[in-house]
Amino acid sequence: MSAILAFANQKGGVGKTTSAVNIAAALGKANKRVLLVDMDPQGNATSGVGFDKKQIKNSTYEVLIGACEAKDAVIATKFKNLSLIPSNMSLVGAEIDLLDEEKREFRAKSALSSLREAFDYILIDCPPALSLLTINALSASDGLIIPMQCEFFALEGLSQLAGTVKRVKQLYNPSLQITGILLTMYNGRLILTTQVVRELKKYYADKLFKQPISRTVKLSEAPGFGEPICYHDPYGKGSLEYAAVAKELMMRI
Repeated sequence: MSAILAFANQKGGVGKTTSAVNIAAALGKANKRVLLVDMDPQGNATSGVGFDKKQIKNSTYEVLIGACEAKDAVIATKFKNLSLIPSNMSLVGAEIDLLDEEKREFRAKSALSSLREAFDYILIDCPPALSLLTINALSASDGLIIPMQCEFFALEGLSQLAGTVKRVKQLYNPSLQITGILLTMYNGRLILTTQVVRELKKYYADKLFKQPISRTVKLSEAPGFGEPICYHDPYGKGSLEYAAVAKELMMRI
């Protein structure tokens, strides 16, 4: 049975999609069968592994509204052991289409349960908002990975997200846990970074991944080539850091 993990943070621009794509690719390189589920209407995870969002036939939208089965939306990428359920802007309509549906919060859970035997890891990239799409992802997941920057507002956002996890556990998914908190765009030379890390260790020491992700030019440019960093710059800093995070994740789950 695969582990289903959501990558979520209601604050945008924290490296959420970058982390989902690159950890998925690193796990694939480590001989794990990985499915990346793009649950964000922006479709950045889809383009990040080399697919044109305009050319998609079956996407997360069709899966959630029941127009196709999850297995019919899965497409193989050109990267080792990595498959994708893609997304595009049609997913925006899912919230409206599901508004009057019963058990609408469990559409993703129902769809992905049929794929658990086929993969070792199913990683869900969520939109940067607490929406029905995010609730669907959290309801379907065993664990949550929270990418966050080392800044004051990120600490506030983490507190809010922890409250959201608590409510989701109460209402939809009692087994949901925070699997890990991943520091992104890290710069250890800044005093603010040191202060934020100190605060995180006070309350979430057991959740922090040991390896933070530095801000690098290669990490920023890789999505433009439709490649995860471990293929775009296999021996670079970003690739080595995400490989270390993937290794730690495998040890945790």
